[in-house]
Amino acid sequence: MDSDQLLTGGLFLAVVLLTIFITFRASRSSSGTNDFYAGGRSFSGFQNGLAIGGDYMSAASFLGISGTIAMYGYDGFLYSIGFLVAWLIALLLVAEMLRNSGRYTMADQLAYRMKQRPVRTAAATSTVVVSIFYLLAQMVGAGLLVNLLLGVESEFIKNVTIFVVGALMIFYVTVGGMKGTTWVQIIKAVLLMFGSLLIILLVLAHFSFNISDLLGTAASNSGNPEFLNPGGKYGIDTTSKIDFVSLGLALVLGTAGLPHILIRFYTVPTSRDARKSVLWAIGLIGAFYLMTLVLGFGATAMLSTDKMQDVVASGGNLASVLLAEEVGGGEGSAGGAILLALIAAVAFATILAVVAGLTLTSSASVAHDLYNSVFRKGQASDAEQLKVARISAGVIGLIAIALAIPARNLNIAFLVALAFAVAASANLPSIVYNMFWKRFNTRGAVWSIYGGLISSVGLVFFSPVVSGKVAADGTNLALLPKGIDFSWFPLENPAIVSVPLAFFLGWLGTVTSREPASEERYTELEVRALTGAGAEGALSH
Repeated sequence: MDSDQLLTGGLFLAVVLLTIFITFRASRSSSGTNDFYAGGRSFSGFQNGLAIGGDYMSAASFLGISGTIAMYGYDGFLYSIGFLVAWLIALLLVAEMLRNSGRYTMADQLAYRMKQRPVRTAAATSTVVVSIFYLLAQMVGAGLLVNLLLGVESEFIKNVTIFVVGALMIFYVTVGGMKGTTWVQIIKAVLLMFGSLLIILLVLAHFSFNISDLLGTAASNSGNPEFLNPGGKYGIDTTSKIDFVSLGLALVLGTAGLPHILIRFYTVPTSRDARKSVLWAIGLIGAFYLMTLVLGFGATAMLSTDKMQDVVASGGNLASVLLAEEVGGGEGSAGGAILLALIAAVAFATILAVVAGLTLTSSASVAHDLYNSVFRKGQASDAEQLKVARISAGVIGLIAIALAIPARNLNIAFLVALAFAVAASANLPSIVYNMFWKRFNTRGAVWSIYGGLISSVGLVFFSPVVSGKVAADGTNLALLPKGIDFSWFPLENPAIVSVPLAFFLGWLGTVTSREPASEERYTELEVRALTGAGAEGALSH
């Protein structure tokens, strides 16, 4: 192992040890389900805003979006716009009302005025599926980073890397709970912002802080005269245009349905802090997504043809880290090696923080919604719930590891967009109906959740994402091996079909049910959602 790899390995190890230390410290002050699920509701709006940013600015943002911009130009930046605009939906419709009307999970808010068992079962199932989709992207990013930095070519070692990341995330959740996970996310958010800022300052300095020169050089190096114009990725034909509308729908509506984001609103003491945390998150995330513009176009402008081929071969995921090496002095230079190792270590911390948050959300839903509320009918002790949460964290982690191995060549931002589509389809319609439609009932909620979940996952399964997608040069771009093709659904993102279907099924299930609308329960939920009165109380009935 050469000195560059030793430096990289040392920084990686330092990041991992720092997060392990934070987790152990947090575990000392964690006792009971309130600490494990919601961090004792002890975080301020600013702290929670940083943590939300840390949760949201995942490997998809840092690695995937910058790579998509580097390869496709203007159309790649649409991911950044979609991810950012989505926060307006979360702020205006979800954040404060969900914080006031729930306790630990998304299902608390739904089950308050409906039959507990079917609604909690549906919500827990949806939470686990969305989280696993999101986890895939993070695992893929981890494997890529280690492969690049340690010069690993062996497929076996890449798979071991994915397994190690999975083992670490299980450790964070089982030992630190929400407190440990939140502090890891806060520190990771700070590291990511400073690391990204350093790279973009060096890129802009190279072009004398002239954005026009940067964009012009990127367009020239891309070899595509339309690089700075819309349509490079999604304007090729009618199908790709519809796919773009579907992607936009998934990105804008998906955030307000992501379970690992929704659960963060329960970690603050008041609804005012929930609003503040979203505002802080919007500022942080907005600044970061502006940085992805410089990272992506900077990679196209500054990387050599050979390096850009490496970026394309990685599905775009290596653009940011290779750009860090370039602005540090290039391959073989001490500055390049230091910056490459630093940015990769920050990206690795990003992955660790996000996978911990996702796994915590899934395990909390299994323990709180399924085990306690459905199987034990609210009678499970704190110790029993914590035991089930820790076991389920391990099982979910192993499932994510198994699925991430065959998906390791797909673009990370693209994988996350699929998770957003599932979240927008399965979770958001029932949440919106429950808060704003007095007549909404159990059948409507169950039909909406399962209908959105099954349609979105099913359409992804029969899309070019899973089988039949081959590049012009013969490279297989699908999950399954070349030669297998059952992709009868032409779009890569299912949201344009599955989101309206979920809203329709929520309406249809409600109007065809004989279950009487509980106006008293709806009124209580409305008062609680708007004022926070009684939000700390038990939510069973």
